[in-house]
Amino acid sequence: MENQKDRGSFSKIGFILAAAGSSIGLGNLWKFPYLTGQNGGGVFVVIYLIIIATIGFTCMLGEMAIGKYTKLNPIGAYKKIASKWKFVGVLGILVPFMIVTYYNIIGGWVLKYIVESVMGHLPGIAGDSENFFTSYVSSGGAPIFFTLLFVIINAIIIQAGVSSGIERASKVLMPTLFALLIVIAIRSVTLPGAGAGLEFYLKPDFSKLTLGTVTAALGQCFFSLSLGMGAMITYGSYLPDSSNIEKDSIVVPLLDTCAALLAGFAILPAVFAFGFEPSAGPGLIFITLPAVFDSMPLGSLWAVIFFILVLFAAITSSVSLIENPTSWLIDSYDMDRKKATWLVCFIAFLIAIPEALSMGIWSGITFPPMAMNFFDEVSYIAESILMPAAGFFMCIVIGHVWGMDNFEKAVTNNGEFPFKSKGFVSVMIKYIAPFAILCIWLNSSGILGLFMK
Repeated sequence: MENQKDRGSFSKIGFILAAAGSSIGLGNLWKFPYLTGQNGGGVFVVIYLIIIATIGFTCMLGEMAIGKYTKLNPIGAYKKIASKWKFVGVLGILVPFMIVTYYNIIGGWVLKYIVESVMGHLPGIAGDSENFFTSYVSSGGAPIFFTLLFVIINAIIIQAGVSSGIERASKVLMPTLFALLIVIAIRSVTLPGAGAGLEFYLKPDFSKLTLGTVTAALGQCFFSLSLGMGAMITYGSYLPDSSNIEKDSIVVPLLDTCAALLAGFAILPAVFAFGFEPSAGPGLIFITLPAVFDSMPLGSLWAVIFFILVLFAAITSSVSLIENPTSWLIDSYDMDRKKATWLVCFIAFLIAIPEALSMGIWSGITFPPMAMNFFDEVSYIAESILMPAAGFFMCIVIGHVWGMDNFEKAVTNNGEFPFKSKGFVSVMIKYIAPFAILCIWLNSSGILGLFMK
């Protein structure tokens, strides 16, 4: 039985900060810069901004509308608006739970680097930050301990509830995150030799534009905005009827994009200034930047500030991921919020243990269908298969099952607010967005590559 026991609600500003916190995470701080590095620099940024303003806005509005209208978790929401499509809501619970299992591990890495920075044990001092990182993630016990610590931090925030926990934490974490990003960005762009990085980042070279650039930008938009994870449905369910979600669907992607662009300014100029590889992936944070900080005055202080920033971003995202299955237990099983929170966190931690070990003593064990280690396999299935599928079906349900009239009523609160983008959103959600998301799925699953050969 679905109910709203102990669900709580957001204030208007609390929702904006919490939703932005869900979107702004590790994907902004390391994935956006390295994808920019891999896909031509400025031209990727231009394509990404276009996609955020069109598909990102549309899908964000769609998920918020479903949540606000139903006041339920993703499974209950889809059951209410289109009962035969309840499986889409199941994806909205399953996907964020799968993601948070390995997201907790990365959050644990960040905690470890904060400890090392505070103690002044920067990997760059030893001249081999790559070996430090590789040795740590493969060590087994230490990553599991810091993963548990990160899980406990999240559980404490979520068990406090929507207004007391998630909203209160977001009101502190999000402004602080932006302030720290700006400080690091200023330091980065003023480094000797940073000009090459700025030119690479800000000057688009359209000769480097490929289909891969577009699909990479689509995928980053989808992952960064937490679309297809059910997070915005859950957060939307906590909104009062007086909320204008059309405006919210502009503000949240705008804040997310600002964080991504600031991350680019914070990382890429420094990477170029010190001669590192901009497409190094996770190494931009855990391998390259410790060495960069080691070469800077007060390097340990900058490292502490930066990794605290990364921790803030990780927490605001992981909180939203855990909240989805938590809200489902509260709604469907009349479970107390505290009990539901700790149950979800405990199970996620148990699954994280073999994921962490798969980068160490269990690294030789692989799983179907992609013959990857457990960490990479769970990540691949969640991000490349299930998440785009959830977004695709959301557009189909809204545009062709629930119907645009019902969608408009949810957006406008039965005519209380104007729906200025109605024509644009209608075309996007019925035709363009599902086609684009299908392209993401074909590309990320590898099927598109088979046709391109």
